[in-house]
Amino acid sequence: MTRVFVCLLFVAIAFTSCDSSRYFEENKEIPKMEWDKDVPISFLVSVEDTSLGYNVYINVRNAGFYRFSNLYLFVNTTFPQGQVHRDTVECILASPEGRWLGEGLGDIWDNRILFKENVQFTQPGEYRFELNQAMRINPLPGIMDAGIRIEKVD
Repeated sequence: MTRVFVCLLFVAIAFTSCDSSRYFEENKEIPKMEWDKDVPISFLVSVEDTSLGYNVYINVRNAGFYRFSNLYLFVNTTFPQGQVHRDTVECILASPEGRWLGEGLGDIWDNRILFKENVQFTQPGEYRFELNQAMRINPLPGIMDAGIRIEKVD
């Protein structure tokens, strides 16, 4: 049993260490898989190099019982000097035929949705990203986790 654990740990470390383009990634669990529209999920990202381009992704993990093919989000970005920019993003989670997209294992599906491509952060410092569910149902059942991933553009 210990050998199996050590092997799995080694494989997990090997896969995560090969991800050289990742600048930041964090996902947060949604309690009871019920996302309240008034409870944002926040992430703080420190950016020092304003000369690089970055791709910004939204990560979504949904359960198979999620009853929609998409997920609307409000994404608030607060810049280091206090300015706030708000976007509305549609995350497509299933095909028109009803087949879940993304990576799946059993009844759990992971999606990475491109939010901003080759964006340059113009101000050094801390950026705050807030995700709010913007669906018509509250609380929204079936979303397990949500997060932000930022990759350096080569």
